[in-house]
Amino acid sequence: MSKLLPRPNRLSAALLAVGWLLTPATGMSESVLGGASRPASAALDFRIVIPPVMQVLENSHPRQLDTFADGEASALQRLVVVSNMKRGFCVSLRQDAAPIGTWEVQTAPQSGMQLSLVANGYRLCGAQPGRYTVLIQHRFRSSDGSLDALNWPVQTDISAI
Repeated sequence: MSKLLPRPNRLSAALLAVGWLLTPATGMSESVLGGASRPASAALDFRIVIPPVMQVLENSHPRQLDTFADGEASALQRLVVVSNMKRGFCVSLRQDAAPIGTWEVQTAPQSGMQLSLVANGYRLCGAQPGRYTVLIQHRFRSSDGSLDALNWPVQTDISAI
């Protein structure tokens, strides 16, 4: 029996030595492959897309026009618009019912919007992104005095340029 004991010891010692030799070799091969190849590099291309936004925060006006004895009515409309559109936006003002005599619109020049007369009403345009607060003074005149208790006659539409 004593002759059989040394043989397993030699075999286990040999296996243990081979295991130790193989362990660093596998780790070494991975590091050698990484070093032999090109260094890692990456290019990132970020694109941030901001969706176009045009929002009417406020469009306030009286429900009925204030009328005067001379057949004239007036009202103040407050319009607050926020937009990130590059080229801006326009607001169209038109009468939604049958025309009521003459209609005049005025805005303060410091509002940043340009007012122009168009075929069926008025057009206010803001040429760049931002927040616009516009006070619009409306004046209606009728020769026959038919402006008594008239509901708000102006339709407001907004569109991108």
